[in-house]
Amino acid sequence: MDDYHKYLDPQTLAKVQNLDLAARQIVEGYVSGSHKSPFHGFSAEFAQHREYAVGDDLRYVDWKVYAKSDRYYLKQFEAETNFTCYLMLDCSESMRYKSADAALSKWEYGRLVAAALAYVVIKQQDAAGLCTVSDKVNDFLRPASQPTHLRQIYYTLENTPVAGESGLGKVFHELAERINRRSLIIIISDLFDDLESVLLGLKHFRHRKHDVSLLQVIDPAEQDFPFQEPVLFHGLENLPEQMVEPRALKKAYQEEFEKFLKTVQRSCRDLKLDYSLIRTDQSLDVALSAFLSHRQSRVGS
Repeated sequence: MDDYHKYLDPQTLAKVQNLDLAARQIVEGYVSGSHKSPFHGFSAEFAQHREYAVGDDLRYVDWKVYAKSDRYYLKQFEAETNFTCYLMLDCSESMRYKSADAALSKWEYGRLVAAALAYVVIKQQDAAGLCTVSDKVNDFLRPASQPTHLRQIYYTLENTPVAGESGLGKVFHELAERINRRSLIIIISDLFDDLESVLLGLKHFRHRKHDVSLLQVIDPAEQDFPFQEPVLFHGLENLPEQMVEPRALKKAYQEEFEKFLKTVQRSCRDLKLDYSLIRTDQSLDVALSAFLSHRQSRVGS
């Protein structure tokens, strides 16, 4: 295993108390491992086509246009000035879940992802803001691009209580009206909520012309359901406790959970949102690669 992986493994990151240090290690480790800059294309937008000239970079040839016209055209991009990114992190009680074999809870993992992405955005001199949400907006830090703003973001991430019921749908509606300027919205959540309400909130963001990315964070046990013996499940967000026989439920549970994940993925595709499924047993380079690489591929498409 390459040395950089030690900074990205959840077991190691669980021991890092300093969020600033963890974010820098995650991003720098990702860059070292991928040999690519995560910053390229993060805030760039397609501007126009122009005809190919000898010596132009062939990477920017629009092959779809060539297939239709039999002529070579290059895609030109322009970086948005004062690009703004809002990181929206779910801090409802279900995010506290950490299975027996997991190094980090969903909240702890999501917090590291948010910290790393804030570092990426501000490092490229764009503006990052932070919203922590449950059934209400708990924290709302307006975007800023100064390096000192990272300290405020990290302080908020380190001190936000993880509690309360989830009510993402109504919160998304509120934030869609509150955020006037077109922005990149990155949502980090397990989405354990009324899905129809959540999707209506996401539609509101898209109606307001925001560029929305959804990072769905789950614990491996929530997908794999590894339980063998009768176990008492503790309900989160005011759900009752229940003793269950896992082996009798496993097949039906997994079918329902996979149906839930596929519905989320299909809905995001229909709404033209970026979507990444993240398990808390994944190294952070996997999470960052899935998100940043997909954004880069969209810029080039």
